[in-house]
Amino acid sequence: MHSIKINIYLCGMNGDKKNIQMRKGVIELCILSMLSKGELYSSDLMSQLKEAELIVVEGTIYPLLTRLKNEGFLKYRWEESTGGPPRKYYSLTNAGKERLNNLKTQWNELVQSVNKIIEQ
Repeated sequence: MHSIKINIYLCGMNGDKKNIQMRKGVIELCILSMLSKGELYSSDLMSQLKEAELIVVEGTIYPLLTRLKNEGFLKYRWEESTGGPPRKYYSLTNAGKERLNNLKTQWNELVQSVNKIIEQ
């Protein structure tokens, strides 16, 4: 099986709407997956995405977190911080766990289909 490195840039207008939606879907899958392991602060999410070489700008992640929360897939809680303003920690709802499972299934099916084509 081939490994593909994906760099995702969501800050420009250099892609069409379908490509932007696909990229947002990948980032959504990654965020839900990270949160399935426990609650995280938005900066933690950004750091993990950057470590995985999924380049995302802050202006992309905050609207996505808000959308996922508004759609019922995420919840958050505020925690006081000794070094600044309170922090918002995100976690998955039951609907978010179901959404993650659906996205994983779709992702795996897509990867298998693409691998069939590129391995021919």
